[in-house]
Amino acid sequence: MKKVDIYTDGACKGNPGPGGYGAILVYAGREKEFSGGEAMTTNNRMELLGAITALSALKEPCEVTLTSDSKYLVDAVTKRWVYGWRAKGWKKSDGKAALNIDLWERLLEQLERHKVTFVWIKGHDGHEYNERCDRLAVKEAEKYSV
Repeated sequence: MKKVDIYTDGACKGNPGPGGYGAILVYAGREKEFSGGEAMTTNNRMELLGAITALSALKEPCEVTLTSDSKYLVDAVTKRWVYGWRAKGWKKSDGKAALNIDLWERLLEQLERHKVTFVWIKGHDGHEYNERCDRLAVKEAEKYSV
């Protein structure tokens, strides 16, 4: 399997509000940037969409290290919460409905396709790729700001 590094970030002006995501895929010394946004969304949706977009761009199953500053994204997968939510009909342990089910389902499809290791980093802490992803995400969010 090819080894790929993916870096992602999401941003939102207000929560909910105009939002954007940025992702950078690094393979064999080459980089590819992805970004997009929505007029009315949440930060967590943008965090998920950044990861989904980058993983979906891979043309074959890969071994991926996905680095994000989103505890929501990283913890839900590494602590296996999302698998429990799905098994319980998308209900959390408190009985409330899980949020962003549409995106979690899309992410889980990608996690079945690729071998993904999630790495959490502190945001806005000088990490080169995280800072670049943040700039991409903010730029997208600004496109939808009034």
